[in-house]
Amino acid sequence: MVFKHGELSLDSKETVAASTSKEKLAHYRNLVAFWLFGLCNNFAYVVMLSAAHDILKEEETSFRNLTEQANNFSSSKNLSSPLDVHSDDSNITYLECNKVSTGAILLADILPTLAVKLTFPFFLERIPYNVKITLVSAFALGSFLMVALAHEMWLSILGVVFASISAGLGELAFLSLTTFYNRNVVSMWSSGTGGAGIFGSLVYAGFTSAGLSPRNSLLIMVTIPVLMIVAYFIILTRPELKEDNDIEMISSKVNDKIDVKEKKDVTLKKKLTLKDKFKLIPNLLKYMVPLILVYFGEYFINQGLHELLYFNGQWLSKSEQYRWYQVDYQIGVFISRSSVNLLHIRKLWILPVLQFANMILLLCQVFYRFIPNIWIVFVIVLWEGLLGGAAYVNTFFRITNDIPPENKEYSIAIVAMADSFGISAAGAAAIPSHNAICGLKLTM
Repeated sequence: MVFKHGELSLDSKETVAASTSKEKLAHYRNLVAFWLFGLCNNFAYVVMLSAAHDILKEEETSFRNLTEQANNFSSSKNLSSPLDVHSDDSNITYLECNKVSTGAILLADILPTLAVKLTFPFFLERIPYNVKITLVSAFALGSFLMVALAHEMWLSILGVVFASISAGLGELAFLSLTTFYNRNVVSMWSSGTGGAGIFGSLVYAGFTSAGLSPRNSLLIMVTIPVLMIVAYFIILTRPELKEDNDIEMISSKVNDKIDVKEKKDVTLKKKLTLKDKFKLIPNLLKYMVPLILVYFGEYFINQGLHELLYFNGQWLSKSEQYRWYQVDYQIGVFISRSSVNLLHIRKLWILPVLQFANMILLLCQVFYRFIPNIWIVFVIVLWEGLLGGAAYVNTFFRITNDIPPENKEYSIAIVAMADSFGISAAGAAAIPSHNAICGLKLTM
């Protein structure tokens, strides 16, 4: 059989078709794997925030029992107890609070992540990916087991710290891993992290509302770190570039795939000196300050006020109300983080103003109880989540469009720390604020 120049034989066509089919399958496997990476990486972080109220409540049980025993002993000796309520104070009550704010859980959940983001990039590339992903999964697994089985508060807090280290290390490792695959895996990773917010809080609230104890609910969730390992070692295909601890060799190979314009941008990025980088920071404050303030207001509400926004006589218990506030908030975040293609917000300062208005409104609700229905609070919490997600996505969308290419990578890395700073400040402020509010007498 004679073939004209440029034609392929039947065998060649079948080979090309098979190769194309195999590449498509590999592409879809990688997309699924990175979506699972995003889900699994943020899952423990979200669950620990949702479980914060229950973690503190269970660990304080023994303390309350000791206090009751001490009061009973005092009464038997005809001694006056400082916890006694006298007849002339019959119209005075206290807010029902945990003795430690859930802001303590928030700090344990965010400070290690911030520390990892600030330090690990300097040496993380020297660790093989197999080891990195295994460490991420091991820390997540340890966090679930430690919190579920702990009977001391310090051990529960340590479990939350493990979850934070896992999330921070995972974010660095998986985002670095995306450079070896099709660029669409980045959007799948982002989608997975957004899904973790809803799925994590919803699963925990669903399990506990169905009758499972918080401890048993956390034990079931040890399957999540296992799923991460399955996604990496089984679902994910091996990248075209093999792992190599020699960063220069990898960089040179990766740059071969970059087009002419991007190669120019990479060259320009390398010319930035330390002095140049410091000069860029003041220009980034217009992005960082609104994001810090939005996240401060957002997480002060979540970890300082949600616990105190309970309604008596509802179909949900006080603990269940706290859990579903978290679910409601995560739904708002997910919606707004997916909305940047429909709605662009250029005036970022509007978002912290609105978020602080939310914070003041809910703080007044804690003191005066003027909102008559829990559904109104659910709407406010949803709006809070929408503002938080909008601040995040619009900030980075603006950086992508406004910052020159030669400064973009560095600018994103600097601004990315803003939300962690805001969350850390909120956790630090929530603890004394919670204690002060809970110590106040309210006239009913």
